[in-house]
Amino acid sequence: MIELDFNKGGGLLPAIAQDWKTGEVLMLAYINAESWAETLRSGCATYWTRSRQKLWKKGEESGNIQKIKEILVDCDADTVVFKVEQIGGAACHTGHRSCFFRKVDGEALTEVGEKVFDPSKVYQH
Repeated sequence: MIELDFNKGGGLLPAIAQDWKTGEVLMLAYINAESWAETLRSGCATYWTRSRQKLWKKGEESGNIQKIKEILVDCDADTVVFKVEQIGGAACHTGHRSCFFRKVDGEALTEVGEKVFDPSKVYQH
């Protein structure tokens, strides 16, 4: 397996998910050694959720999985870019295509992205 430097960041490394065709940044999450191995094994983006403290296969609840098309590793081997095919059209749990759907507008945030789905109909928590 390709070795990353998981000693940095307490065992967690940033993973940027980017649309493989357009280059749009979809989200930032974290991986640990276990989620890295599962991503390489399955071909689907698998992260470590800090809030739930467990492995998280992107789209396991929503169906909006991320199929890995290419992986880039930075020069220090402590950050990765997952170039993905975003299945279902949305990467963000809010229903937006990208988690980066707001921009700084003076002293406020302005929403610049449209919702692809209604999260209250997808997540049954």
